[in-house]
Amino acid sequence: MDSGASRWGRRPAAILLALLLGSGPAAAQSQLRPAPSPAAPVDPAFESAKATFEALPEPDRKAIQDALVWTGDFNAVVSGAFGRRTFEALNAYRARTPGADPLDPRGRSALLEAGAAARNAARFRIAPDPGSFTVMGVPERLLSKRTTLAFGTRWQSQDGRVTLETRAYPPETETLDTLFEKATAPRPNHKVTYKLRRPDLVVVTAETGAGLSYIRYAAGPAGVRGFLFGYDKSLAPEVDRLVIAVANAFVPFPEAAAPPGPVAAIPSAPPGRPETGAVATQDPEVAGAGLTVAPGRVLTASAVLAGCAAPRIGGAPARTLAADPSGLALLDAPGGPAPFRPAARAKPVGAEEGLIALAPGADGIVAAPGTAIAGDVVAALQPGSAGAPVLDRSGQLVGLLARYPATPRRVAGIVPPGRLPLVPVQAITTFLIGQGIAEPKTPPDGGPAALARAVVGIACR
Repeated sequence: MDSGASRWGRRPAAILLALLLGSGPAAAQSQLRPAPSPAAPVDPAFESAKATFEALPEPDRKAIQDALVWTGDFNAVVSGAFGRRTFEALNAYRARTPGADPLDPRGRSALLEAGAAARNAARFRIAPDPGSFTVMGVPERLLSKRTTLAFGTRWQSQDGRVTLETRAYPPETETLDTLFEKATAPRPNHKVTYKLRRPDLVVVTAETGAGLSYIRYAAGPAGVRGFLFGYDKSLAPEVDRLVIAVANAFVPFPEAAAPPGPVAAIPSAPPGRPETGAVATQDPEVAGAGLTVAPGRVLTASAVLAGCAAPRIGGAPARTLAADPSGLALLDAPGGPAPFRPAARAKPVGAEEGLIALAPGADGIVAAPGTAIAGDVVAALQPGSAGAPVLDRSGQLVGLLARYPATPRRVAGIVPPGRLPLVPVQAITTFLIGQGIAEPKTPPDGGPAALARAVVGIACR
């Protein structure tokens, strides 16, 4: 890695303020320096950069900030909001790469490639941590040694000079108050450099002789969860930005994180006709999901139909027409909703790219955010999600959930995020063409909300 983090200086309190202070995304950046006086003159360069940045879609804004973290120029929340830290990071990157404007298409592409190269070089992997029930981002190239703890996981460098450790405390075993007192208690050769105590959050940074430490805990109904990052001061130029990346990726209670809500509920059928659409996942008969790809034709994963002799959609019987070794099946389902075929994603999905899975829920079809990883998706989905379509952030089809665990792990009655396999979109296109279902033109009102109307629940008696 380059030593870009040294450009920030060693300011752990500022880093933490940037990441954790303030009531909104913009506040996380503005807390790093005093607010400008109301009489301060307008900075034309700042306002121009802000206007250009904010004109971009939110995923592009976040991607720019994330890339700037990895180039060592940005030390704040990846929120998509524009603030002084984003402005300074853009200028710092621009100064090192003359002629490359990270806000124009060509310069942005170069920045994203540089960020991806640094992230891939670190082997930064975001995934559920089964030890603490959190979602963690771990730089696995540096932290190659992994140890399972009683209520967490420890990752260490080969020389032991860098340690990342997750910890989970069940209710009534530890509180934020006791953990805060332990972390800030006076000890020899231990200097607290920053401390933050909120009703649901504790953050403490400290110096211990030749070492630096970053502690973060969050409280919720499932107890207290957090992580500790400790490293040698001499490694700060390399590790500082990893701390930022880990903090940005950390989700203490993924099972409690609400999905973006029902993006669309399949409408009820008129009186006198059987209802079509989503079947609540709480229904023990639910086997999976399907996508209506042509009139009376529903695409699903073949795993949904394993051992299911009489599938039903919306209360009406369905019949298997074809199955494929790739893991796909096509059902004959007369009377279903209108078909919808999203555009197929042509280019490969990038590592850790944001995805959206559309699956039946209790109140209709819900959109569950996820992350791509080596051809799979990491997402918080409930039983009955196999066969659900998965889109990228632009609404293009990436694949179908190939299967879902028969007995998923639950935490406090809720299924946390898990890694689930996908049937890729190329296999879907080939299979449907083989069944005489050509890819239609993309409707003008495409996107998750439009696609949700074509997603159905498949029950099995």
